[in-house]
Amino acid sequence: MAKILLVEDEVSIRGFLKINLMRNDFEVIEAGTGEDGIKMALQDKPDVAVLDVMLPGIDGFQVCNELRAKYPDLGIIMLTAKGQDMDKIMGLEYGADDYIVKPFNPLEVVLRIKAILRRIENKNEDNRDKLINGPFIIDLYSQKITKNGQEIDLTPKEYLIMKTFIENPNKAFSRDELLNSVWGYNYFGDPKIIDVNIRRLRSKIEDDASSPSYIQTVWGIGYRWKE
Repeated sequence: MAKILLVEDEVSIRGFLKINLMRNDFEVIEAGTGEDGIKMALQDKPDVAVLDVMLPGIDGFQVCNELRAKYPDLGIIMLTAKGQDMDKIMGLEYGADDYIVKPFNPLEVVLRIKAILRRIENKNEDNRDKLINGPFIIDLYSQKITKNGQEIDLTPKEYLIMKTFIENPNKAFSRDELLNSVWGYNYFGDPKIIDVNIRRLRSKIEDDASSPSYIQTVWGIGYRWKE
């Protein structure tokens, strides 16, 4: 059951919306001020927030800005007054996903919420086959790695080393652990092959290979990925 945060200071509008949302099987948490809305979001972690622009205390834009900073994947809908086009523009600039003009049909609010939830679900589906760490994205399906959207040309072993690192950020790996993970337990070659591959990887992924930011040397042990 999706959880909806409803922040509206007019009790009649808030109650009417709450009833209609609950009829559509949404769990509703509500607040009458921007400050309380932020507290409720931190406490209950909703899936979608519906924010009135004109709130006592901090306004809906400030609430939107704070929630977007804390929860990048939160769906946010702004309720704006009729004819206030600047409210729509400001809401979108502050990170809102959508806006609805008052007066509105509660069915429209329900449909907009469902549309945002579908987008969130589709985004989550897309990310299930990906590992994301800072500017790096590993596409597990295609076995490609990008940095800031640019594909990095890696050998199969370099790819597996990167995958091992990003799946285990901040873990110090010994050379033997990396050998077993990437080359397998039956590998009996020179363990220095790890150092060779690390040097190649650094030349491909680091901004400055001589002063690596991501693949760090752990003296006496091996290497680790700094998250």
